[in-house]
Amino acid sequence: MQNANHARISSHRTIQTRSVAIPLPILFREIANVTLRIKFNRFGFIDSAASWKIGFLLLPLIFAVCVGCVPQREGSVVLYSAADREYATPILDAYDRNTPGTEIARQFDVESSKTLGLVTRIEQEKTRPRCDVFWNNEIIHTIRLQKQGLLASRRWNVPDAWPKSFRAQDGTWIGYAARARVLLINKDKLPDSSTWPTSVLELADKKWHHRCGLAYPIYGTTATHMAVLRSYADDIRCESESMREFANERGSLDWSRWSGGVVEHAVVLAGNKQVALAVSSGELDWGLTDTDDAAVEKESGKPVEIVFPDQATGAFGTLFIPNTICVLKGAPHPTAAASLADYLTSEKVESRLTMGNSAQFPVWPGAKQPSRLQGDKAIRWAEVDFERVALQWTESMEQIKTKFDKR
Repeated sequence: MQNANHARISSHRTIQTRSVAIPLPILFREIANVTLRIKFNRFGFIDSAASWKIGFLLLPLIFAVCVGCVPQREGSVVLYSAADREYATPILDAYDRNTPGTEIARQFDVESSKTLGLVTRIEQEKTRPRCDVFWNNEIIHTIRLQKQGLLASRRWNVPDAWPKSFRAQDGTWIGYAARARVLLINKDKLPDSSTWPTSVLELADKKWHHRCGLAYPIYGTTATHMAVLRSYADDIRCESESMREFANERGSLDWSRWSGGVVEHAVVLAGNKQVALAVSSGELDWGLTDTDDAAVEKESGKPVEIVFPDQATGAFGTLFIPNTICVLKGAPHPTAAASLADYLTSEKVESRLTMGNSAQFPVWPGAKQPSRLQGDKAIRWAEVDFERVALQWTESMEQIKTKFDKR
């Protein structure tokens, strides 16, 4: 009988003070019973015996409320990471070592679905979030989560001079440690640098028919890049002779016609890494990829060179896509989530990403450590309002999928 009673009581939520555990339903019932039997003395005050009983019963409830107001140590924090495991793991391990009592439960994305798999999971869990912090290796899907109201607004420990395009106005996310979208050239296939492509737009040029490539533009940074070009088509000028066939009557990029040219002339591979490998092996003359994948091939001694595209006067500039960090609204471990989010966006962590194999580009104003891929020349970053791109995302993806799935 004692065991049965114990099992029955344990099924209730309890308030515990030292060694005494009082189930909440029983506590409220006893308070109600005492309240119904309250007697008043001749002066109109509650009888002292009744007031003593009420005070005794309310004490654990008051204690629980007061304790609940004090931040408690949380033993774990759940991170969903679209950042590559090989780059993220050393950084996360360092946090675990330096934060005794808190361990990061890590969920990485699946290569085949890129960031989209984790975003879909967050959307599916919105009524009962399991993720505390989302480390995204791009920005558009983070903004889409923001627009759905799934992110918590917070104050980030970053300087006021932080680039406006890399921070949410409502404080729900922050962008840092950017990758550039670059052209990787095989120098054995194209030994004369004067013949190298200099613009992303050349993916549609018939002279490169099946000699250039890009990743399937429905996932990852290539999807973001294609969506940016579509959103900013009116601001992109088609100045060169070979690109004029893709210009509209105003001389700006006709995105539909240009993307059709890409479908016809460029080789589409599974991902940015596959593009970089195809170029370094000589399968392609050149390709569009990210700096982290390009750096691996160049620094492993392959005959390749990195070109930062669209640097000519009046050109669009090179697109830089930041990592983004956000805390989920209703995160199960809010205190630990805040600590991890501040750690990941710290100047120290960004410096590690800059100096590491991914050679990312710092966003921190006045950063002491530039990316080693920077070189001696200044690189002009494309000026992009990513929120504008995110608002057109669904329409952009429908058009891109329609074109590229016809191949």
